Amino acid sequence: MLTPTILDQEAGEQPAWWAVYTRHQHEKTVAEMLSTKGFEVFLPLHDSMRRWKDRQKVLSLPLFPCYVFVRGRLSRRLQVVTTPGIHMLLSRGEQIAVIPEDEIVAIRRAVNGNYRVEPHPFLKCGERVRVTRGSLEGVEGILVRKKSLFRLVLSVDMLAQSVGVEVAASDVEPVGAISPRSAILSGPVGEIAKNFHPQPAFPMQDRQNS
Repeated sequence: MLTPTILDQEAGEQPAWWAVYTRHQHEKTVAEMLSTKGFEVFLPLHDSMRRWKDRQKVLSLPLFPCYVFVRGRLSRRLQVVTTPGIHMLLSRGEQIAVIPEDEIVAIRRAVNGNYRVEPHPFLKCGERVRVTRGSLEGVEGILVRKKSLFRLVLSVDMLAQSVGVEVAASDVEPVGAISPRSAILSGPVGEIAKNFHPQPAFPMQDRQNS
């Protein structure tokens, strides 16, 4: 997965994904206000069952508490940071930190698909796999097992936070894996097979004389 890059000041007109840090429980309000200002906003949510003594309720909570993703340009930075409820734009040094597009796309596909998604402890190392079917086909992450369940862990490195997506073990393959046929054709046996041209069992003259 790509490491976070920094939006260069000279490329101010190139829109990029930023992460804004919000006040506690202000993520939805901030997302709505930024959207009203014309920004493309991404606030990934997940369902969480909360129980009380007399009732229970399913709540829609942010996957990344206190963070909202917004696509913006440097020329509109002030419109973002002056939005009520925002503490700051995530940055590195004096420049705004950019969230890689592939990280946003992977999490958006997980949230929009028919998957169980929930926050997960941040992971940087582990068995890296690629999804081979379904709406997450092509997405890469780290595979972890919890009892009989498998989870694909997707991370936003700039936030040092991850989410877990329940997947079937049969729907993933190790990154770098190739099909058995490709493996055969790429090895010594494959070279022999590609250069082999079958010949008649008997010369044509012998068959005519028989």
